[in-house]
Amino acid sequence: MSNALVPSTAPATAEGHHPRVAEVQRNTAETRVQVRVDLDGSGKARLNSGIGFLDHMLDQIARHGLIDLDIECAGDLHIDGHHTVEDIGITLGQAFAKAVGDKKGIRRYGHAYVPLDEALSRVVIDFSGRPGLHLDCKFTAGRIGELDTQLVYEFFQGFVNHAGVTLHIDNLKGFNAHHQCETIFKAFARALRFALERDERMAGVIPSTKGSL
Repeated sequence: MSNALVPSTAPATAEGHHPRVAEVQRNTAETRVQVRVDLDGSGKARLNSGIGFLDHMLDQIARHGLIDLDIECAGDLHIDGHHTVEDIGITLGQAFAKAVGDKKGIRRYGHAYVPLDEALSRVVIDFSGRPGLHLDCKFTAGRIGELDTQLVYEFFQGFVNHAGVTLHIDNLKGFNAHHQCETIFKAFARALRFALERDERMAGVIPSTKGSL
């Protein structure tokens, strides 16, 4: 396996902020994944995971998180979607960790409630440096398109382990599995957006009494 983290070499902005951009390549015998993120983007996405519904969910992260996101994956879908979904989560987490850097000046915490018709989900995130996942969703279907709903957990587990975040996801209501999943990803995006916002009152300060995250 080879992991390549490619930091941004772009100059600082007029406000003195360095672009929060990262690229990661992750190659294994099961998948080849390339991810590029710009945490201060406008919600543009270029996605090719090989799983249509997963691309739709990744697009929610970009659009509602205002994160520019490029993801390309060639995975062993002739077996099933497990390796593809998990490895995209891992690689996306690595890219976030690289792009956010030392976390100086960010809000650190974010939360969101998002409804979609009968479904409602809540997501709370902490860029704590400590990976932890709680996900409570009783999906009403085993598959949504070509996505096995069990793999939603694997995606977020891969993400938190490599982004170094604590993440709580609760689907509070819903009987349509598509709606359940979409509210989760939209709430995740909104929570990310808030947690990663620059807090001018904390400019240059790591948001922790420990002095590091």
